Amino acid sequence: MTETLEEKVARVLRDRIELVPPDPAWPKLFEEEKARLLARLPEGLVVRVEHFGSTAIPGIWAKPVVDVLVEVADLDRARDEAAPILEAMGYDYFWRPQPEGSTPPHYPWFIRRGPDGERTHHIHMTVADSTLWAGLVFRDYLRAHPDAAAEYERLKRRLIADHPGDRVAYTSGKTGFVRDIAARAAAGR
Repeated sequence: MTETLEEKVARVLRDRIELVPPDPAWPKLFEEEKARLLARLPEGLVVRVEHFGSTAIPGIWAKPVVDVLVEVADLDRARDEAAPILEAMGYDYFWRPQPEGSTPPHYPWFIRRGPDGERTHHIHMTVADSTLWAGLVFRDYLRAHPDAAAEYERLKRRLIADHPGDRVAYTSGKTGFVRDIAARAAAGR
């Protein structure tokens, strides 16, 4: 029986959220995933691959999920060509909506899982002019400002304590902080 989109969304929203101490293996796991993607995806589709998210920020607790931001030449090609390849490899695939005003309005998003079904990687595919690239500004700011990184870790720990098992509330609770960091970065502070 084929899983409906609603069933699939409900299933992934039930995935447990946990923060773990920094793992020195995260950069290596990113490099391995990058190599896997480059070896399997159609030639000319992938433009660049970046490690972002909390596992890309040294020294802070994070969800043990390596976030990978992939610039693709074309979103339709990513949906039509990359999605079937990665789904055949066991990745969950979504044509993920973004908040209003973001570009593009949707993008291909994948969840890779480990042998026990736990999330190991999130693959975000987008184009060069996407608002998702702001994630690199956030990453780079926190890498350069350990005090801000520690503040972010404290916020995430509080959100997990306040909203156990609620992925949506956890993610929403980080929005103001992310915007503040973007403003600090833009102001050169």
